[in-house]
Amino acid sequence: EHGVKRMLFASSSSVYGNQAKTPFSESDDVGFPISPYAATKRSGELLCHAYHHLYGMDIACLRFFTVYGPRQRPDLAIRKFTDLALRNQPIPLFGDGSSRRDYTFVDDITDGIRGLLEKQLHGYGIFNLGCGSPVTLLEMVQAIEKALGRKIQIEWLPKQPGDVDQTHADVQKAFETFGYEPKTDLETGVRKFVEWYLR
Repeated sequence: EHGVKRMLFASSSSVYGNQAKTPFSESDDVGFPISPYAATKRSGELLCHAYHHLYGMDIACLRFFTVYGPRQRPDLAIRKFTDLALRNQPIPLFGDGSSRRDYTFVDDITDGIRGLLEKQLHGYGIFNLGCGSPVTLLEMVQAIEKALGRKIQIEWLPKQPGDVDQTHADVQKAFETFGYEPKTDLETGVRKFVEWYLR
């Protein structure tokens, strides 16, 4: 018999929506997405469950929390802000800068994926892969300023609809199941990103 037996699905912290309870746990109700992106990620998780149920596939859904680091997409905040700062252009900041994100360095994410694959889990499971230490938008900008050694100009803009106020990963389940243990704080991760960017 042929076909896919095991699968890993890349989901997102966005499935948690704008819930007030933190940290976000895999057992939380995620039935109320506030953006099309979040809705598609939750739909993907549900499709994975259906395929596990119908065909016995072993499927793990990993909810990534704001991944950043070398080779980051140009449209994502840390790379976009770094690029604008180096060109002496203001960065667009939506809201008042107090929104919080659980920024997770790419090396910690890949370590988590590797740990999961090596464990060869059976069945269907959902796991948070985050840092577990959310910081504000302004603190993230300050980390970029420190890494670049320059002040960043800010263009303040209204909050965008569909943006959540905060993300915060409870990573206990991933730690207990396959030893996931993020090690990179934001300041260190941003410095590593900037070093790569300036090469």
